Amino acid sequence: MTEQYGADIAVETRRSAVSAMRKGALRCCPNCGERTLFTAYVKTAPSCTACGTDFSQYRADDGPAYFTIFLVGHIVIPLMLWLEQARTPEIWVHMALWLPLTALLSLAFLPLIKGAVVGLQWAFDVKSDEQK
Repeated sequence: MTEQYGADIAVETRRSAVSAMRKGALRCCPNCGERTLFTAYVKTAPSCTACGTDFSQYRADDGPAYFTIFLVGHIVIPLMLWLEQARTPEIWVHMALWLPLTALLSLAFLPLIKGAVVGLQWAFDVKSDEQK
């Protein structure tokens, strides 16, 4: 990203990807850090009410859902296999444990991961096709 200062002076500014992802995961604006990234559970705000950063140009699409499935699968499957090997419970026990846990973990991680993806897009200035 280049910022213009005067007629012939341009300064290249770098955005920290780690900082932007951390702020996004906390549901905060990756630019100013105010908690304005989402207007609802995972609905991205059109812009930051504090600093005016336009979020409509950063579309996460299906990425956060895929990353969430990947993460939750890597948590639930080893636990499921461990329980099966250690205790060999009935199938209803597996259903009673793993279905709610999978749903709850997915619902918990989705906004965190979506915020991190939007933050990463902001850090690297990756805009949607409609905005280019």
